[in-house]
Amino acid sequence: MKSTPLSLIAGTVALAAVTGFAALTAPGEAGAPEAKAAARLPVERTSLLCPSPGGVELAETTYTSVTPAGEGGGEAGTAELSPAVPVTDDDAKDDGKKSDKEDKDGKGDKSDKADAKKDAKKEKPVVTLKESGKPVTAETSDEDAPALIGTATGRLAPGWAAQQTTVSPAGSARGLLGLSCGAPDTDFWFPGASTGKTRQDYIHLTNPDDSALVADIELYGPEGPLASDIGDGITVPGRSSVPLLLSTLTTDAVEDVTVHVTTRGGRIGAAIKVAEDEAGTDWLAASTDPSGSLVLPGIPADATSVQLVAFAPGEDDADVKVQLLGKNAPFSPAGNDTLHIKSQMTASVDLKEVTGGEPGSVRLTPVGSGATPIVAALRVVRGSGDKQEIAYIPATEPVGGRATVADNRAKGSVLSLTAPAADAKVKVTTSAGSEGGEQAVKTYTVKAGTTLEVTPEVPSGLKGAYALTVETESGGPVHAARTLTVTEGGIKMFTVQTLPDDGGTVDVPRVTQDLSVLED
Repeated sequence: MKSTPLSLIAGTVALAAVTGFAALTAPGEAGAPEAKAAARLPVERTSLLCPSPGGVELAETTYTSVTPAGEGGGEAGTAELSPAVPVTDDDAKDDGKKSDKEDKDGKGDKSDKADAKKDAKKEKPVVTLKESGKPVTAETSDEDAPALIGTATGRLAPGWAAQQTTVSPAGSARGLLGLSCGAPDTDFWFPGASTGKTRQDYIHLTNPDDSALVADIELYGPEGPLASDIGDGITVPGRSSVPLLLSTLTTDAVEDVTVHVTTRGGRIGAAIKVAEDEAGTDWLAASTDPSGSLVLPGIPADATSVQLVAFAPGEDDADVKVQLLGKNAPFSPAGNDTLHIKSQMTASVDLKEVTGGEPGSVRLTPVGSGATPIVAALRVVRGSGDKQEIAYIPATEPVGGRATVADNRAKGSVLSLTAPAADAKVKVTTSAGSEGGEQAVKTYTVKAGTTLEVTPEVPSGLKGAYALTVETESGGPVHAARTLTVTEGGIKMFTVQTLPDDGGTVDVPRVTQDLSVLED
């Protein structure tokens, strides 16, 4: 009997589930076709998680959901963001079982039906997207608004993006909070957090699955790991979100902290809501995975202070060259051209008004031949005194094939494009508005080592919010970020979202169907 290794069969069947076709021809078999190059195919399912925006009085939150126009995978599909509803003990008991409470006419118990209706209403989607190329929005002023769990399928899955934007007009931590809802993962790094007395940093952990999982949180300050008896073994119930005040996880009050979150037995969404007394508030998104070289794009031209926070998670120290990729050329900040980052110790440097009135981005590269992996983020301030506001820019991956940011307004949206290594050509599409308008397309060339700041071309007849999609057409890698500004009470409240590759397509090996190897 001819046989094929079980792992090969299992892997092939898994591909069939994703792409709709499979190959069962064993390598090396007589008559087996030659291997062909992998095909780039659209994904058919995408998940996103939005943390709870609640806990702030008088705040207004807008959710915006969009899939960029283009060819998707499979059937039409849907894209929905629904409230996170915790799995209860009753849910666990009833899982996979049919109710035996049926009345004589077969219509079922009335109380069960009432509970079902209640649960259906409780889990009703907050935002439902039914077509690509046009965003949809929803708003809430609920102080107890829950986290949202979202799934997109079919043609709405590739490139699906969502954002929550909250305006908090009053209080010591008033400001604009913006966050691109993220995909669940198992490992997150957050340089730039704090357990200091002037900060109230909450980390939000959201579990999209039915089963509970355990998360571990490690804190690292300038002197190394912070003592904590609470951060290990945090249970996050199924379909629920857990917010934790970082300062309660340790007795050490430290201004610059790196937070590391890992999971056991599942995936979560993670983000940190920062509130700083008299300075403002915003979300701190996770840095890209540790790497020897990093790019942090999108510093506004009128930034009054820029602080770089970096961390080396491995056993080796890191020495990095600090450069600002400005409007015309790269340069190193005076007195801060390099940064030494000790292993497992958070390093920070105040770059002050590094941009000199021009937009810019920070590039970190290894000094010498070594390339110790690091993570990094920027704390950016605009304004001064009681008019200042803060935002955070984490290190991010390049745009790649395509990236989208969902929530943009007729006024206040600025796009930053950075080409760290070589000239690049990018296409920027502004979608139709959520309530009307037609998309617009414009192409830009970004010179090597520079940052190009552009005001997106507003869609003709725009009504409502629109989405921005960036696609790399040629040249070197491009990093991008969008700054959204809303003026309230004379304060330029702002938030910055980076645009990493949307992962809308995946490589799938080209194969030929042949079941002959399974015959006796």
